[in-house]
Amino acid sequence: MKRIAFIGLGAMGRRMVARLLQGGFAVNGYDVSAAARDAVATLGAQPAASAAEAARDADAVILMVVDAAQAAQVLFGDGVVRALARGRPILLMATCPAWLVSEIAERVTAMGRGFVDAPVSGGTAGAETGTLTIMAAAPSAVLDAVRSIFAVLGHKLAHVGERPGQAATLKTINQLLCGVHIAAAAEAFALAAKCGLDLPMVLDVLGDSAASSWMLNDRGPRMLESDPAVSSAVDIFVKDLGLVLDTARHAKAAAPLAAIAYQFFLATSGRGLGAADDSQVLRSYAVLNGT
Repeated sequence: MKRIAFIGLGAMGRRMVARLLQGGFAVNGYDVSAAARDAVATLGAQPAASAAEAARDADAVILMVVDAAQAAQVLFGDGVVRALARGRPILLMATCPAWLVSEIAERVTAMGRGFVDAPVSGGTAGAETGTLTIMAAAPSAVLDAVRSIFAVLGHKLAHVGERPGQAATLKTINQLLCGVHIAAAAEAFALAAKCGLDLPMVLDVLGDSAASSWMLNDRGPRMLESDPAVSSAVDIFVKDLGLVLDTARHAKAAAPLAAIAYQFFLATSGRGLGAADDSQVLRSYAVLNGT
């Protein structure tokens, strides 16, 4: 594996491209945004005029797109699978419904290309430092062929299973916890504010107590800012928690905490804050509490 086609150059994608370049890979980058293509060009990637062009001379294709619909469009509508040489793998690293990942994988493998279901956790910080947790589902031989790529992007690779869709399911469960943890942290700060406590002090104490969580320590400081830089947008969790609820419905499993957290993210988006940092779900609690 020497040349990677990377499609989807958003906040995660740009940082992952930088890691691949630092790891010695050549990268063909494509995004519908010309500004995103220009940004990775300054890093040393080769910008492509189309997704198919990016894939044409690549040893593997990575997709870090918004959802399964975009992945299917890029792969089949825009001609990426046909442009990629037979036998070479496609790595879908976006968060998508398991049943749609399975359908995409079936179409890709029927066309003679490999497929790895490989969503990640760790956010933009993990993408920047190469410390993502990568959940991968693929036949062992296919996964072995791309381990050198994953070694540059993450510090933990879990082989979830042989069937694409299994990793997507695990990522969905991961997002359940992430969304609920953010909403719970926001609720704690909202109660502290209503009671008149000093919020920086609250964060300092809770962040070093039994109540601490990765999300509290990551999102908590941004909850105390009036207009924080966007690491992950509110609308991402509207999508991801919606996916959690769809998965629970398919499995006929109860997920009441996820449903409540989803409503808070949805309400925050509905107030015009969908593009704001997801820590700003706190503002919906502030509205409820009159603070």
